[in-house]
Amino acid sequence: MRRIADGPGDWKRRSLIVIAISQFGSHALVDRKNESDVTAFSSAGGKVGALMQARDWSVSALGVPSAWPQSLRSVVDLVLGSKFPMFVAWGEELSLLYNDAYVEILGAKHPRSLGLPLQDVWQEIWPDIEPLVHAALAGEASFRENLPLTIKRRGQIEDTWFTFSYSPVRDETGKVAGLFCACAETTAQILSKQQADVVQERQRQMLLQMPGFVAMLSGPDLIFTYINNAYVEISERTDFIGRRFRDVFADISGQGFHELFESVFHTGKGVVTRGMELRLHGRGDVQYVDFVLEPIHDELGVVTGVFVGGYETTEVYQGSETLRASNARLRELNADLERQDIERSRERQRTWEISSDLLSIATPDGMFQSVNPAWTTTLGWSTERVTRTPLFDFIHPDDLARTRKVFGLLQRGDPVLRFENRYAHADGSWRWLSWVAVPVDGKFYCSARDVTHEKEAEAERDRLWELSQDMLARADYAGKLSAVNPAWTQLLGWSEGELLTNPYADIIHPQDVPVTLAALDGMEGTGQPTRFENRVLTKSGEWKPIGWTVSPEPGGVNFIAIGRDLADYKARERELEEAHQALRQSQKMEAMGSLTGGVAHDFNNLLTPIMGSLDMLVRRGLGNERERRLIDGALQSADRAKTLVQRLLAFARRQPLQPIAVDLGALVEGMAGLIGSTIGPNIDLRVDIADDLPPADADPNQLEMAILNLGVNARDAMPHGGTLTIVAARDSLGDGNRSGLEAGEYLRLSVADTGVGMDEATRARAVEPFFSTKGIGKGTGLGLSMVYGLVAQLGGGMAIASEAGQGTKVDLWLPISSHLVENEDVPDRVALPPPARARALLVDDETLVRMSTADMLIDLGYEVVEAGSGDEALRLFEHGATIDLLVTDHLMPGMSGVELARLAQALKPGLPVLVVSGYAELDGVAADLPRLTKPFRNAELADSLGVLLRGNADSD
Repeated sequence: MRRIADGPGDWKRRSLIVIAISQFGSHALVDRKNESDVTAFSSAGGKVGALMQARDWSVSALGVPSAWPQSLRSVVDLVLGSKFPMFVAWGEELSLLYNDAYVEILGAKHPRSLGLPLQDVWQEIWPDIEPLVHAALAGEASFRENLPLTIKRRGQIEDTWFTFSYSPVRDETGKVAGLFCACAETTAQILSKQQADVVQERQRQMLLQMPGFVAMLSGPDLIFTYINNAYVEISERTDFIGRRFRDVFADISGQGFHELFESVFHTGKGVVTRGMELRLHGRGDVQYVDFVLEPIHDELGVVTGVFVGGYETTEVYQGSETLRASNARLRELNADLERQDIERSRERQRTWEISSDLLSIATPDGMFQSVNPAWTTTLGWSTERVTRTPLFDFIHPDDLARTRKVFGLLQRGDPVLRFENRYAHADGSWRWLSWVAVPVDGKFYCSARDVTHEKEAEAERDRLWELSQDMLARADYAGKLSAVNPAWTQLLGWSEGELLTNPYADIIHPQDVPVTLAALDGMEGTGQPTRFENRVLTKSGEWKPIGWTVSPEPGGVNFIAIGRDLADYKARERELEEAHQALRQSQKMEAMGSLTGGVAHDFNNLLTPIMGSLDMLVRRGLGNERERRLIDGALQSADRAKTLVQRLLAFARRQPLQPIAVDLGALVEGMAGLIGSTIGPNIDLRVDIADDLPPADADPNQLEMAILNLGVNARDAMPHGGTLTIVAARDSLGDGNRSGLEAGEYLRLSVADTGVGMDEATRARAVEPFFSTKGIGKGTGLGLSMVYGLVAQLGGGMAIASEAGQGTKVDLWLPISSHLVENEDVPDRVALPPPARARALLVDDETLVRMSTADMLIDLGYEVVEAGSGDEALRLFEHGATIDLLVTDHLMPGMSGVELARLAQALKPGLPVLVVSGYAELDGVAADLPRLTKPFRNAELADSLGVLLRGNADSD
């Protein structure tokens, strides 16, 4: 079954079909043969198409047609190719594009309306149609039947009626970009009906006041549809309308009235009676009535009812005067009936002339005896040509055999309902006609309606059915498919026969069957469309995710289903979730980095006075041998704490680095001996260094520490021995690589072991600080954290590949340096003694740190002046204090050390400045300001001051 909808229906159904096509997407309407010519309009576009072809669109809101989106070009092609009045309004201004059939509706507004905003064209009815326009732009289709509109199109105001639909049209992104309208003017039909209603009401009032009784009976059951006052009076009852004649007058059964009335309907022959006896309500008294019974015919001559009129003539038998009066009234009634018959004939003639349907009377020999003007309007042939030509000469050759067979039914006396065939138009085209024909008295009374547009719409719907990439189907609630489009076979592999002969539940994943049945049951109960997802089995055995939109058909037996393959959508959904997971991990690591950086800053401030004091005790040789051992042990613990802080700073990416061009191969080879002694003899160390490696941009000291940490981790992962492999090579990364780096050239340092490996949960937390699987007291959990932070701070990347029982591989990618490797043979630095009577200003907000550093400066030969803040130190300069050296903390309340240094050097140019910080991330510190990281010993302070003073001496 290829057509989901039934055959052609009324105008509303045709409009709904157009709406469905428009809402489903205009891409299905594209004529692929014309797709390459972006400026050509449909060859069937008629005069309007020619105007559009000749027009300069570059100055319009739509722009040149070559730039029009495919969705607009497709719907314009549909409009221009149609013989039904249509238009499309597109873009922010809703520019109007229409076809030849719509020109009649525009009247004098054409051709200036072409391309104008819809509101400007129909500004007089804009308040009436604006809500419908906004609804279409919001994605909602609408339909109006016989909507009254007061328009001005031929220089004067007209009362008109239209039946039309507004449908949203979407562009390539799925956004509503305009609206599509199919319409028909019904003004003539409405005016004709109004006039007929007036005439009919006048007749009813006239009959109501007549002295004789009058009634109208309809259908073979003779149902009362009208009675006048006299009929009520003579019948002595009022319950007539909607009831059968036999039921109302059941008490006169056997008096011959029932049989007489029914014979008039079935034979179509009128009856005039005089003096017929009537006994009502079972009474014995007799009334005499004269009446006329006339069959009522429709436009095709078919009997549809019986007219009853007459008088009570009981008085005739009581005297001649009464008889003469009755005869006079009867003659008057006959005259009135004749006038009514003439009026009805005129009404039938008017209907014959103005009907848009093709009305005709044919003879059994295949000739048209008479046809109404609609034949000329619809087919272009003159009345004379139609009545002189055998009807079979107009019929399409492919439809001749079917038409002759149906004509045979008429010749046999059977009526024909809804038969369709094609008739030739005078211009050489073919028009589809839908026929109703009834044989009466040797003639065929026929009515035909032009359904060409409906057939074209059916063809478009069939094309959509065939070409749609979505799975379209018609099914019932009992579990059977009755129609599927080719997309089912394309997506699932099952043939149409296999799908239609097996229950659709057989190819639904067992876990999804309850969800599917619940959705269908709910739709059956509510009568409303619904959506759901399930997995459908392909012929290859794969389960494919499908998103369904299902809608019930009237009748409660079948429903329409549209299925869309969600495989790509599900894949994108998974990718998005993975991206969210990565973002959450990055945010967590960033937060932990900020926390550890802050902790390291405070820890450095605590370690500085501890290390300084212990260092001073060592240098002065205080205490006995046992006490000196305790002091040395405390100092070693402080050094280990300093290393721990450096690892925290490395993870937080806040340790001070001195990146230079490093020969990565030489550095690894130089560390091979140290790593070998560290991992022990039961582990086989293999080093693979690629030839001609470019230099890496790195801090060699921090990089050595990172390699050593990775080696120690590998050793601990191989308690029973194994192989440790270190590889240095050049690597080219593409987009979307696992390191997260931009595509480009890098140096890759890989450290791989054959140890116990890590499961997925452990690997996800491997770089978190203090996370360790070695057990309490066997590690700080900062090794990988330090490596991760170091590489990230250098602008590189890190990735870990590991599986439980399969070992671990850590890859580090380092940026390639643009400089050459410097000669490492640098002469030892010699600390310069301070100038004679040199005075150092020491600034730090931490009292203990300031005391410890002051003692170191005094031991180095400086006279020390202390300040607890930058503001306090600045006042000393402003009051003329003699200062030869400024040593200042960086992060302090109020003024920072860098700000103090700049202000102090402005007051005393050339002043040596050493910036000290426990945070180590000196944001805003220029390269010309030497820096020293807390905690430090006396020797490190002396070395920093020596470099500082030597640099000043060289500049002098």
